[in-house]
Amino acid sequence: MLKLRVISAIIMAAVFLSVLFLLPALAFSLFIAVVVVVGAWEWANLSGFEVPAARIGYAGVIGLSLLGLYFYCGFDAGLLRLESIQTLLLIACGFWTIALLWVQGFPQSSLLWGNRWLRLIMGLLVLLPTWLALVYVRSLESGQWLVLLAIMLIACADIGGYFVGRRFGRRKLAIHVSPRKTWEGFWGGQICNLALALMIVICVAESSPVIVFIVVMASLASVLGDLLVSMVKRHRGIKDSSQLLPGHGGVLDRVDGITAAMPFYALGLLLTGWHF
Repeated sequence: MLKLRVISAIIMAAVFLSVLFLLPALAFSLFIAVVVVVGAWEWANLSGFEVPAARIGYAGVIGLSLLGLYFYCGFDAGLLRLESIQTLLLIACGFWTIALLWVQGFPQSSLLWGNRWLRLIMGLLVLLPTWLALVYVRSLESGQWLVLLAIMLIACADIGGYFVGRRFGRRKLAIHVSPRKTWEGFWGGQICNLALALMIVICVAESSPVIVFIVVMASLASVLGDLLVSMVKRHRGIKDSSQLLPGHGGVLDRVDGITAAMPFYALGLLLTGWHF
């Protein structure tokens, strides 16, 4: 299983990096749209809709919504409506702030969001801003490298948290949501990202407070994304969002941290104007 997981991870990384660095921005936006639509198909199941037609229908709604966002935000003309993008990202970050309270209050909080139709709406707020944030960041100067930095910091939070938690973990972070996660692992991931931020500061040699702020906010949010998807899966009574990715489960199992981190990351870049 470990060998299969590693091989799958290498293939996924190679595909993503190829699309990010070798293809134009439009192709990247289409690639991310496909990933998000597949995630929507999985989210419909997490919401309690098992019938294939319902899951495909929800994926179609998400796909059409992405198309609407593409034109509404000005990606088609290359003249971005920054105020609209900022408003949508602020709404997304506001949602994740509320989601933090839901995670903290689980399982009692499921009274507020556990209805399957409400979970579909939750899916809109999870999936659509993920696409918007990634495509916006890709459109910036040095956008490929900024996207790569985001993926790196999310990976650092995940990998650092795993190894530190495995070695030193004692106190549970969210026992009702993800029993294996610990506070020690959480802080281990954050320390890894602070080290990453320090490396960037040394290399770039400017705007160090801005870099640290953006990295820390995105790193903290990535943990919340992981916990939210775990919470919905636990409420639904399933372990993985699907079995599409050998050794990894489903698409949502791989991008859960990205869904929360990217809106904060993109909003930070938009508000500060920072870039390499």
